[in-house]
Amino acid sequence: MDEIMNKVGGYWLGKRANKEISSAGDDIESLSTSVGEGAKWLVSKLKGKMQKPLPELLREHDLPEGLFPREATNYEFVPEMRRLTVHIPETCEVGYRDGSVLRFATTVLGTLDKGRLTGVEGLKTKVLVWARVTAVKADAAKVHFTVGIKKSRSRDAYEVVRGGIIVEEF
Repeated sequence: MDEIMNKVGGYWLGKRANKEISSAGDDIESLSTSVGEGAKWLVSKLKGKMQKPLPELLREHDLPEGLFPREATNYEFVPEMRRLTVHIPETCEVGYRDGSVLRFATTVLGTLDKGRLTGVEGLKTKVLVWARVTAVKADAAKVHFTVGIKKSRSRDAYEVVRGGIIVEEF
């Protein structure tokens, strides 16, 4: 008899807990609509919605998959605002097939649209000296980096995701 009561009690308790957790998720979701975009991101994280891999997001927006280092696996993307924030564990440099080098801060921000990432913060490239990249635009054959001037490079060099080398400073 005790065994049956334990099973029934466990079943009832599990159902009750699921209902309470679901209710809390609904409360948070209704709160997020009044708070704003940042809260919507939090709600999607709490609800357990899976985000697609960063290379896939870049490919969907017509940018080369290997634009960011392999270590950049955590990102936030707010579709309504087109705002992309990429988190990288440590400041690093990535060398590409064409000899170009990009340096990444631990956080890279930008506005993501079809074929371009504008308003970029946290990214540099070597053009005689390190220069801040403010925009990245891509077409079928080239990737164009804006660093005060436009620097065009072959898109093929950025199609493969590469690992970064840790550097001391951005």
